[in-house]
Amino acid sequence: MITAENLTKIYDNGAKGVDHLSLRIDDGEFVFIVGTSGSGKTTLVKLLLKEVEPTEGKLLVNGDDLSLLTRSQMPYYRRRMGVVFQDFRLLPNKTVYENVAFAMQIVGASNREIRRSVPSVLAWVGLARKAKAYPNQLSGGEQQRTALARAIVNKPPLLIADEPTGNLDPDTAWDIVTLLEDINDRGTTVVVATHAKEIVDSMKKRVVTLKNGVILRDIEKGGYRDES
Repeated sequence: MITAENLTKIYDNGAKGVDHLSLRIDDGEFVFIVGTSGSGKTTLVKLLLKEVEPTEGKLLVNGDDLSLLTRSQMPYYRRRMGVVFQDFRLLPNKTVYENVAFAMQIVGASNREIRRSVPSVLAWVGLARKAKAYPNQLSGGEQQRTALARAIVNKPPLLIADEPTGNLDPDTAWDIVTLLEDINDRGTTVVVATHAKEIVDSMKKRVVTLKNGVILRDIEKGGYRDES
């Protein structure tokens, strides 16, 4: 699913995002990427999304060598990936239904497929009654549920969540993480970059800890340890 080999990213100001990082994540895994600010979590996510290019090394996702992808191939690459961000990134002028439907429209789904799939996924994330609401009418948790629905409606093999609980209260954060676990149980590989120590400690999933752009530890069914 994901293979990073000696992956290095040095920014124009000389800062190292990741430093000769090697990592393998297999199909169906649920992996937390943890570390303090500046540890390399955000850089790794950006590399996976191909928002930035590595300075050295190789990164393969779903069998694609990202260094070989052309600009015209990028939309097809990203269609096989669901992404959830801390700030939700919903389209403010579209309803909950329309936000989720838009993800299907851009991959060329038919109106029939959209009418069948969107209500189903909204019901699954608990938003069936909010289909006609706009983002500014939703709570933070409801906005993140909408973002999750949008991310999974096309049934991508990989879901990347970047600080998905960062703007949520603890109870709502647990609801979102439970949904992420359900998504994983259905076969989707889930990678979550987070600072949420209590959630990581309680979930008992694989935990990859970064510090200064390198892997400090990689523990199966681990916890969020102090990086010192």
